[in-house]
Amino acid sequence: MQPRSDVLAALRGRSVVLCVTGGISAYKAVEVCRRLVDAGAHVAPVLTDDAQQFVGATTFSALASEPARTSLFAGPEAIPHTRLGQGADLVVVAPATAKVIGKYAHGISDDLVTATLLATRAPVLVAPAMHTEMWEHPAVVDNLALLAARGVHVVPPESGRLAGGDVGAGRLAAPERIVAAAAEVLSRSGDLADLRVVVTAGGTREPIDPVRYIGNRSSGKMGYAIADAAAARGADVVLVTTVHRPVHPRVRVEAVVTADEMAAATLAAAESADVVVMAAAVADFRPKAAAPAKLKKADGVPEIVLEPTPDILRLLGERKRADQYLVGFAAETDDVQENAAAKLAAKRVDLMVGNDVRSEDSGFEVDTNRAVLLDADGGVEEFGLVTKVRLADLILDRVRTPHPRQGAPE
Repeated sequence: MQPRSDVLAALRGRSVVLCVTGGISAYKAVEVCRRLVDAGAHVAPVLTDDAQQFVGATTFSALASEPARTSLFAGPEAIPHTRLGQGADLVVVAPATAKVIGKYAHGISDDLVTATLLATRAPVLVAPAMHTEMWEHPAVVDNLALLAARGVHVVPPESGRLAGGDVGAGRLAAPERIVAAAAEVLSRSGDLADLRVVVTAGGTREPIDPVRYIGNRSSGKMGYAIADAAAARGADVVLVTTVHRPVHPRVRVEAVVTADEMAAATLAAAESADVVVMAAAVADFRPKAAAPAKLKKADGVPEIVLEPTPDILRLLGERKRADQYLVGFAAETDDVQENAAAKLAAKRVDLMVGNDVRSEDSGFEVDTNRAVLLDADGGVEEFGLVTKVRLADLILDRVRTPHPRQGAPE
């Protein structure tokens, strides 16, 4: 499938550093280079020594906007990585091997590619490619999660034929997908600048005694994905959270535990916010009186009297300014759209995200979601299975519309 010309328009006149690393799919980077140039980008190719075992620098020099670079020390420039990093609007790594992903994640710069990655403040897009066993290895999974938390964009590999006749996940994404992703990153870069965004994440824990609590299965992944994406798109972000995960370095984190603590922190931060995204799973009830000491089994089954916790979303809706945008979440097991619509109407929010938490591949503790977006004007947009990272950007795209910034795509 060819990307639409209006999508590719974001590449026109932009400076793209294309980093090619040493995998068998390096030959596909030639097509990535050609497509970027055809879309109007200025492409500066950089190859590792390993990449040159699979494809020659001369090929990229012939197709790109300037000669390919292969070394920190060869050539007329004393500090080529700094010039490349400072001049880039976007850095693309395709293919991105496990080796380079690991070095980038841990700040190791021993060649021109890794030095350029550490020397740039431009958005970075990596397209991993490797055998299935490597793609699924915990070290690779953790390294990519760390990079994503820092705002690095990832084009996941596809399943298909691999080197050596094997078949499985790890095949480099198609060149047209990589180029379309590059255009999308550039179209979103900085489009939320000057917005102050508050995001909540995780499930609250309401104490029964000093050891036990009432809680839920929320991992905070959705809230963290939204905070990361908003920061990567230029927003000033405060994350009020009950869980601890890697997060974009520009996100300010406020750690809380209970619904009362989350309410206090969120309402205070919301006073000066342009956007509030209530992604946390707040416990609806709490013990009326927590026991001061651990309850003993020998004393028998305790009688626990519950009371409601603060309805933070309702409080946010009641206090919402005319120029403020409020996003709520409805985690449902049945009748997702109907229940989300009722919650939208009752709590004065601008956008309600209804998500199905019954499916094994959606909702709590997984990296994907099935969601429906409902807005206050009656709009409904339903998504099939998407990653939480992707859903975060889809939600922020809706947020961006009432808060356009100069130069941001409408």
